[in-house]
Amino acid sequence: MSFKFIQSGAKRKLIKELKEQFGIGKLPYLLLETGKKKIRGFSGTMTKEEIKELGEIANVEIVGLYLIKREGQLRLGLDGSIMLRDNVTENVIEIDNKEMNLWFHGENLDRKIDSGIYVIKNNSDFLGCGISDGKKLINFMPKERRIRNS
Repeated sequence: MSFKFIQSGAKRKLIKELKEQFGIGKLPYLLLETGKKKIRGFSGTMTKEEIKELGEIANVEIVGLYLIKREGQLRLGLDGSIMLRDNVTENVIEIDNKEMNLWFHGENLDRKIDSGIYVIKNNSDFLGCGISDGKKLINFMPKERRIRNS
């Protein structure tokens, strides 16, 4: 099995970190930690035992949605930022349509902001996270979801 369930004590700690970093105060999902420190959320009807059985015969990354990655701090994945958007209140960067076009092409954005991890937003659309080095916002849009130049 290449995953483990996040138990209630660890989930409380994770929610506390999410609250401090992004204002997220709840995660209404069964949480699984998979390889590369990725946390997936599952809200289906399968039991933990059924998920374990599935994990014995198939790649469990098909179970749940990729929400968060642990990188010292927590970084929301693209789907995680969308799924948790109603709860994100902290460290949000609003970008305009021109910057959104650059973001979807995988470009970094010039932004002089404090170093850290930010949720990227355009109007009501959440676009994942970027990491600021103080001078630019580094893009974490997955390559397979970027717009390719033709």
